[in-house]
Amino acid sequence: MISEEQNERSLNDTDSSRTPGKELIEAVNVRSMSLIILSSIATIYFINWAQSVLLPLVVAVLISYALDPLVSMLDRLRMPRPLSAAIVLITLLGAIAATSIPLQRETMAMLDKIPVAINKFQRNEAANPDKEEGLVEKAQAAAKKIEESAAQEKKATQPAHQGVTPVRVVDNPMDIQQYVLKRSPAALVLISQCFSVLLLVYFILAIGSLYKRKIVKISGPSFGRMRKAARIMNDFHHQVRRFLFVMLLGALFVGILTWVAFLAMGVEQAMLWGVVAGVASGIPYLGPFLVLVATGVAAFIQFGEADMAIIVAGTSLGITSIQGYLLTPWLTSQVSSLNAVVIFIGLLFWGWLWGPVGLIIATPVLMIIKSLCDHVVNLRPVGELLGK
Repeated sequence: MISEEQNERSLNDTDSSRTPGKELIEAVNVRSMSLIILSSIATIYFINWAQSVLLPLVVAVLISYALDPLVSMLDRLRMPRPLSAAIVLITLLGAIAATSIPLQRETMAMLDKIPVAINKFQRNEAANPDKEEGLVEKAQAAAKKIEESAAQEKKATQPAHQGVTPVRVVDNPMDIQQYVLKRSPAALVLISQCFSVLLLVYFILAIGSLYKRKIVKISGPSFGRMRKAARIMNDFHHQVRRFLFVMLLGALFVGILTWVAFLAMGVEQAMLWGVVAGVASGIPYLGPFLVLVATGVAAFIQFGEADMAIIVAGTSLGITSIQGYLLTPWLTSQVSSLNAVVIFIGLLFWGWLWGPVGLIIATPVLMIIKSLCDHVVNLRPVGELLGK
């Protein structure tokens, strides 16, 4: 009896010495993964819910990083920083307003040609009525005949009502004024967000390194932790500034090359298309595609030939492809250590979350996250996944 009890105790001791550690590790892993998943979902929901506040803030921070060297240059002249920030912003807005005047004229000239091109296309269609119907036209004609026969059968089966006036539904033409009034709330929101970004940029530039010093002070009390926090903040600053410089070089490359190429081909409003292509190049994938379609349509309206439209659109595609697949990746690899898969996934995520603006800020946000993960010991495995 004693031997059996001793054997049971020894078995229980061996089981208890073998299993509790594994069970504890499994419980901790499951609990940790559950917390990570739930916190990630909550974070994504919060970012989407607070988009109207977070989006202007993020854009303002990135713009302030780009303009900070100009304000710092004026600081060396013993000029107060709020005044330096105001001078830089006023100069930037004045330059944008000055360059928009000729672009506005070219835009109006292009818009005036659209009704003429539509009338010309309609006259060409009316002059060639004997062309062979396509599959879509035949399907539409068959569906129309079926609807007419069904309507006649329904009319024959219904009893005639004396003294009943038939009702005719008339489609009203599109009212542009009503359309503008319906879209005015969205336009007001956009204008208010742009104004908020402008004010935030000014305040961030005016205070200078105030928050940087506060973050370094909070990270104390040891000198090592404060120095590490300062190193992280400087890394953020340099990473974003170098990426914005790369984006500026890419936009200048696309804009100037598009302008010269369209001038050589005789495309009207070549300067306008150069500016549009340069600005759109900052929106990965979506911007070049929209420019491709728009330039093809504009060339078809101007020349009236599909071959010339294909050549112009192909030229735009070639320029943006050189910038997107050769120039920008090479320059980005010099200033960033992110791998291509992470960049593409980040573009998909932020584009889904914040639309076209999310596509623009996706890469600098990923660079900031990568830099933070490299400096924090517990987050270094995440930084390794994001790196090359």
